[in-house]
Amino acid sequence: MGNITPRAEPDHLVVTAASLEQGMAWVEDRLGISMAPRIGGEHVRLGTHNALMSLGPGFYLEVIAINPEAPPPSRARWFALDALPTGAAPRLAHWVARTGDIHAALQASTIQPGIVEEMSRGKLHWLITIAADGALQCDGALPSLIQWQSEPHPAAALPELGCRLERLALEHPQAQRIGESLEAIGLRDHRIALRDAPAARLSAAIATPHGVRVLD
Repeated sequence: MGNITPRAEPDHLVVTAASLEQGMAWVEDRLGISMAPRIGGEHVRLGTHNALMSLGPGFYLEVIAINPEAPPPSRARWFALDALPTGAAPRLAHWVARTGDIHAALQASTIQPGIVEEMSRGKLHWLITIAADGALQCDGALPSLIQWQSEPHPAAALPELGCRLERLALEHPQAQRIGESLEAIGLRDHRIALRDAPAARLSAAIATPHGVRVLD
């Protein structure tokens, strides 16, 4: 028997911000939906904290920032948070793809998103790829890989707000290479639009009760 192609699907969007409060306010301004009261927690090992918003079953939006009350970690923080300039505006910086076998997906990927690390937050446990220097591969256009090791999925605990991802547009000078990597890990989703462009850019069109709004 030949090798079985891994399967992957979008898991969540990642908004980075100079502070959690700024990130949550930015999402509310863009989507017209409040993230308060905050649902999220701390990532003690990496000195970060987050807030989550449901985008439907098995999918959510994460705002993540450096936790000013946490001691600096002994390693680089994830999602390129250490590289954020002072006063950086919140932005859609990255996305994460879910797989049932992260090691097989990592081996199949034609672009390496990082190394597999164990993470936890409260009752949640997962494996995720993180670059040693904390950088985002392909400027965030290539997803990190995640394999949840606890149930239920985090989105199941979030209030239903009537928001859904309609389209995730990924622009990058190496769009073809990124597309080949997504194909190799078995990620085929009609909502993902990938095209060649001079510079990297992520943009998410999200259906809300107020109409379609955009995060970028």
